[in-house]
Amino acid sequence: MKFIIIFGPQAVGKMTVGHELEKITELKLFHNHMTIELVSPFFNYGTAAGKRLVGLFRREIFEEVAKSDLEGLIFTYVWAFDLKADWDYVNKICDIFESKGGVVYFVELEANLEERLERNKTPHRLNHKPTKRNIERSEHDLRSTMEKYRLNSYDGEIHKENYIKINNTELSPEEVAVIIKEKFHL
Repeated sequence: MKFIIIFGPQAVGKMTVGHELEKITELKLFHNHMTIELVSPFFNYGTAAGKRLVGLFRREIFEEVAKSDLEGLIFTYVWAFDLKADWDYVNKICDIFESKGGVVYFVELEANLEERLERNKTPHRLNHKPTKRNIERSEHDLRSTMEKYRLNSYDGEIHKENYIKINNTELSPEEVAVIIKEKFHL
């Protein structure tokens, strides 16, 4: 079992790279908005109920995949490096897979703000993430989250054997997926 966690700030291309990686491997993509969009018609993700439900759905999916005969799972996540709770969450979900003998791979994406603002409006993103279709609100959230939290790691901060950091400002999602596949022999 392989568990690939693709992380980075909003609109950096996590889901799009995940889709491309899914196409060239036997891995299944579970992007973070799959659960957010499921819950959002009932509870905003920012509410206690919304966060609780999203967390429950994700955990159940992780548990079932980890004990299945699937090749592996790609998960996308916005990781605030200055929040202990986010470090704890990443460790917790990795433990689900590692406790079943799975191998975890860390893929960090970074891109400049101008590129991310453009990606925030792409049809692919808006098709898969209805809660991002209000571009003004989505852009405000992107900027405010970036100002409030540190969404990319410092050099040397992540001490994992299976880790790669990719600046994908000038790279296509297909190119990034190939880099990941080759780096980790997926």
